[in-house]
Amino acid sequence: MLKKVFGSAVFGVEATNITVEVNVDKGIGYHLVGLPDNAIKESNYRIAAALQNNGYKIPGKKITINMAPADLRKEGSAYDLTLAIGILAASKQIQADNLEEFLIMGELSLDGGLQPIKGALPIAIKAKEEGYKGFILPIQNAKEAAIVDDLEVYGVENIKQVISYFDKGDPLERTIINTREEFNKNLDFPEFDFADVKGQESIKRCMEIAAAGGHNIILIGPPGAGKTMLAKRLPSILPPMTLREALETTKIHSVVGRVKEHAGLMAQRPFRSPHHTISNVALVGGGSYPQPGEISLCHNGVLFLDELPEFKREVLEVMRQPLEDREVTISRAKFTVTYPSSFMLVASMNPSPSGYFNDPTSPVTSSPAEMQRYLSKISGPLLDRIDIHIEVTPVPFDKLSDERKGEPSVTIRKRVTEARERQTARFLGSETVHYNAQMNVKQIRKHCALDEASKQLLKTAMERLNLSARAYDRILKVSRTIADLEGVADINGSHISEAIQYRSLDRDGWLG
Repeated sequence: MLKKVFGSAVFGVEATNITVEVNVDKGIGYHLVGLPDNAIKESNYRIAAALQNNGYKIPGKKITINMAPADLRKEGSAYDLTLAIGILAASKQIQADNLEEFLIMGELSLDGGLQPIKGALPIAIKAKEEGYKGFILPIQNAKEAAIVDDLEVYGVENIKQVISYFDKGDPLERTIINTREEFNKNLDFPEFDFADVKGQESIKRCMEIAAAGGHNIILIGPPGAGKTMLAKRLPSILPPMTLREALETTKIHSVVGRVKEHAGLMAQRPFRSPHHTISNVALVGGGSYPQPGEISLCHNGVLFLDELPEFKREVLEVMRQPLEDREVTISRAKFTVTYPSSFMLVASMNPSPSGYFNDPTSPVTSSPAEMQRYLSKISGPLLDRIDIHIEVTPVPFDKLSDERKGEPSVTIRKRVTEARERQTARFLGSETVHYNAQMNVKQIRKHCALDEASKQLLKTAMERLNLSARAYDRILKVSRTIADLEGVADINGSHISEAIQYRSLDRDGWLG
């Protein structure tokens, strides 16, 4: 007897429906076809034990299972439940007349319990698009899948519940979530707050500008100056995620199984801080079966690269294209996947190998030649893609010992959010641009018009600092953000002057 059960495979951040055809006939043997990987091939052992421990069995007949489309590679253990229900239905151990209405996924334990799967959210989105009535999956992923409206989501703990539902009509408990209510409930602040930072007022100003316009920033200073402390607090002043951004972010984390168990929509902007030994594949994504890398996992959030020159140069260079295009495309012989990677890059570095270049109070110093060699680990094109360069100096004792609290993140976040709202209104007609850092050349020319005095000021800076065309655009973008924070429509000389100050690594004499 032939039975069809439906599952799904995830490629990139999108799902493709898989039809599992199970045929039980006279003879003996177990044949699984349709390009399954080793995890799926081993599923018959898990299925046999799970059925045996719940009063059922794999029939001693010829079982042929085809996973269609047969030319599409399937991977992972999430098809265990799909295959098991198909075998039971095809061998007439259970009655299952409405299998075609449901998409079924789950990894089986030997006792019949269900383990969580990856990609529950994109699979649920695809199930709704394809017109399925419901989605049966492990209870740990139920909230994640229930984000999708107009799809009945049933979280189950054991295969026995699924068997009873199809065979005896025993009801399953549906998981229902008010997506917007759940999202708003989780919009709390991270544990790190700018109120904890002593001094560093100019650096806080830079971080505020970076957050307001979505600009990349690099912090240069000696050890202990507070670079990491400031970077960790940046998410606390970023505007709250919109529902669309939250869905995008949750989708990516769902694909790699990073959504917390029994959790729904991600409401906090991601903050990723990979170690400097990371490989280029781990950073941008890839592998035999491509997975999102760190730059996609921090989509709509912050990527923090501490001690930037310690990263391998080839690792940093692979970020150049994603920083411009805000997406990364991974190509293989038979398919291509694209992952979104719109993130804020925050980097930090010491000014020299010792960390104390030109510091007369330090016993350890570095020569200008050593410093130049150290800085040359970071290419010019990569630095050009970082809008704001700022020097971080150590905090003096009198400010460290000051008991007064600094300006809290909630106050700064309010100003940043107001500036972002102005940008949202400005770019209302664009689907790809939502804040100043995303502007293309045409939009820069339109929204960053300068008066004659500002033009002359910028021309002088360009000639003296020998800035590239990309650095010119960066200065205009940052100037536009500074004007937005002030709530003014036109860029003036003071905005240009402040933006030029935030190009430390371009300044003559910075190397001593």
